[in-house]
Amino acid sequence: MSQSFDIAVIGATGTVGETLVQLLEERDFPVDSLYLLASSESAGSSLPFKGRNLRVRDVADFDFSQVTLAFFAAGEAVTRSFAERAQVAGCSLIDLSGALTLDKAPCLVPEANAGALQGLTRPYSLTSPSASAVALACVLAPLANQLGLRHVTVTACLAVSSLGRQGVKELARQTAELLNARPLVSRFFDRQIAFNLLAQSGDPDSEGHAALERRMAAEIKQLLGQPALSVAATCALAPVFFGDSFSVSLQVEGDVDLPAVLELLRTAPGVELVEEGDYPTAVGDAVGQDAIYVGRVRRGIDGPRELNLWIASDNVRKGAALNAVQSAELLIKHYL
Repeated sequence: MSQSFDIAVIGATGTVGETLVQLLEERDFPVDSLYLLASSESAGSSLPFKGRNLRVRDVADFDFSQVTLAFFAAGEAVTRSFAERAQVAGCSLIDLSGALTLDKAPCLVPEANAGALQGLTRPYSLTSPSASAVALACVLAPLANQLGLRHVTVTACLAVSSLGRQGVKELARQTAELLNARPLVSRFFDRQIAFNLLAQSGDPDSEGHAALERRMAAEIKQLLGQPALSVAATCALAPVFFGDSFSVSLQVEGDVDLPAVLELLRTAPGVELVEEGDYPTAVGDAVGQDAIYVGRVRRGIDGPRELNLWIASDNVRKGAALNAVQSAELLIKHYL
């Protein structure tokens, strides 16, 4: 591709932002000028990009008319503060925070719903969905039409990196304290996360659902193009630094043709099927990889119209940064 683009990354010093910058270089994204932006606290630091160290600037002082496309990877509050400024300046954006409503910034996972860009106008506003929705959409999209999905039940065991660097540091600190037989005082989480499993991620609403659970359900429906689909989601926090794992149960319209399902998964873009006799894990398979791993594919114990799956995915690389970059690649190839 001969054309190159001026790009901004907001939240460049965060876990996802740094990975996003790395992927822009790894995938030889057609960048002319790259602007790294963050809060005033992080401004002045630098990150490597294509043999140079680029200085991180304060997003509050940035003129978005300088860039064609901006990645917002700094959290909901930052997106709400600066997304409108970017749009008014004519800058297209890809938001990773979930701050924008899906009617104004539709979800995009290129392997699942590349056609979502049709009919949109410049400047484009897109949502790169939650890492959980990305993993699920890549696996469910090739199955949805074939099986006739009626209900999806997912239990997501999320890595602490889903909460950023603080989650990673707190798990490391708690693990060290316990292994050295020192008394544990939880600081970032509301209780012990090391060698434990927490039944929720985020505060529940009046009906008991966390914001991420509601976000995931809404994103899956939009990504699969099935607004009436029934989705039940539970997000738990696992004592794992990177890599999410999902137990998924599908209720479908007809009896499950397991050989046909396995063949669909073998050929699904972005999916790696782990055959019978083995199973994927986040740490052993998915972390650092671009593929989403699926295994333990089986019919329900008591119902021929039930399909059960186990999914493992790198939440930071594939679920967040890579999906955003792939979305940008699709955008610049056909629309910018």
